[in-house]
Amino acid sequence: MMGSPKRSVPAPRPAGRNRAAGNRGQTTAGTTTAAARATAAGGPASAAGPAAVPAEASAAGGGHRWTFLTNHSHVLIVLHAEPELVLREVARRVGITERAVQRIVQDLEAAEILTRHKVGRRNQYHVATDQPLRHPVEAHRTIGDLLRLISG
Repeated sequence: MMGSPKRSVPAPRPAGRNRAAGNRGQTTAGTTTAAARATAAGGPASAAGPAAVPAEASAAGGGHRWTFLTNHSHVLIVLHAEPELVLREVARRVGITERAVQRIVQDLEAAEILTRHKVGRRNQYHVATDQPLRHPVEAHRTIGDLLRLISG
């Protein structure tokens, strides 16, 4: 008599980004990064970097955490404020991976919203503030309008 075939059990995923969290600052441990909390609260990310705290403590009412602005807008806001930042620092401030920031920068360059200039060994970024926002609901406004609103 043959035994039943062995089922393969998937290995546990390492702690880190949760795909279900929509890459919006929530980790698999059910925590939210400081950068995501600060951005959602309208303030800059902490200079000390993203620190994880329980999502229940950061979300009023607990549960799912979301923000009004996308990671694309967060990257754009950070690079507009400090165009000489390296992408690793942008990633830290936004609370996403450096590779995600690289993809976002490529998207923004392809849309002619962001341009990159070499200054020595580093890049410097320029935001085309006269470009209209992309969604039909907000297309009557420019990127500059959004940046002025956020920057105060």
